[in-house]
Amino acid sequence: MKIHTLEAAVKTQGRVSVENVTDQVRGGVERSGIREGFVLVTVPHTTCALAVNEDEEGLKRDIVRLAGTLLAPLAGPVGFEHDHVDNNAQAHLTSLLLGHSVHLPVARAAPVMGTWQSVFLIEMDGPRVRRLDIRVFGE
Repeated sequence: MKIHTLEAAVKTQGRVSVENVTDQVRGGVERSGIREGFVLVTVPHTTCALAVNEDEEGLKRDIVRLAGTLLAPLAGPVGFEHDHVDNNAQAHLTSLLLGHSVHLPVARAAPVMGTWQSVFLIEMDGPRVRRLDIRVFGE
């Protein structure tokens, strides 16, 4: 089995934003030379997440709304304890729930995805430049 690793930089657009990184993932798989296997995409950050979903503007706004408010009711009147450190507990906790990785099968040198599927980096503490790690495994 071969393993090919690469990194991509993703500049996020707002405090909470949804960034389509599908082209970076496809490009990483193509450059790997691996035709059959799987791709693992991760972010080494604790205040953003990765997900696979539809690239539709209304849905992306819904994701931003969800990521920005998912745990807010739990904060209560005094907020979260971590907010006393750097005021981004909501981002850390939401990232914990959404996850920092996605994996996809690879066939014929391309990630296997449904017609409407895209890979998204969900930013919750931006804007920032985030690192996307792409590892392709296979033959």
